[in-house]
Amino acid sequence: MRNVTDRVSNPFGMEPPCDRFVPGYGDANADFHVIGDHPGVHGGADTGVPFTGTAAAERLQDALREAGLLHTVGGEPEIDRTFLSYLHMCVPADDATPTETEYTEMERYFDAELRAIAAHVLLPVGERATRHVVETFTARAHRTEIEMENLHGQEILGSGWLVLPIEDPADWEGDEAERLVEALGELQSTDYRRESDLGRFLPGGESYYVR
Repeated sequence: MRNVTDRVSNPFGMEPPCDRFVPGYGDANADFHVIGDHPGVHGGADTGVPFTGTAAAERLQDALREAGLLHTVGGEPEIDRTFLSYLHMCVPADDATPTETEYTEMERYFDAELRAIAAHVLLPVGERATRHVVETFTARAHRTEIEMENLHGQEILGSGWLVLPIEDPADWEGDEAERLVEALGELQSTDYRRESDLGRFLPGGESYYVR
C-alpha cells in the first residue's frame, strides 16, 4: 500500500511527549530508511531535519547523494525514495543521553513510522541504531556483538527488510564513505525490493506486489 501525502517533514503527524523533537523527514513511500540515534548525536535540533547541522551529518549526506539516495544536501535536502528518522526523536536537554526508559517510551513512535514507511532497506547509523535494528528486525540473536567497522556497508537479511549498517560518520577516518557508496550502488543494481507479482490487479490496472 502506498502512502498518499505530500508532506516531507513528519508526514504522519507524530506528536511525541516533548517540547522539541526532530520528526522523520523524506519520502513517505521510501525504498530506503536511514535510522539514527537521537538529535543530540546525529543533528537536526536547529533545523528540525535528521542528519543535518553537523560535520558528520554532512559527510553522511554527501555519501547518500553520491549513491543516489539524495538529490541535494543541506538543511532541507531534496529526497526521493529515502526517509530519515531517529530511534529517539526528542531533543535531549543539555546534551544529555536519553535514559533506557526514555528510549523505550519513544520506541512506539519510531516503530509506527518504520512500519508506515515500509521501506525495503533499513540503513541504521551508529552502534545503538544498528543494535536495535539487528536485534528487532533480523534473526540475529540478542546481545550479538556489534562491531561497526566490520558491519559497515555489509548486507544483513532481515524479517521483511534488508539491513545495511552504516558506521557513525563521526568515526569515519578512511574510506568509509567510498565503501558505503559502493555498497549502496551494488545493492541498487540488484532486486533489493524482493517483490512477487501475485497476478492480481489494483484499480487502474496496476499489478499487486508483495514481499
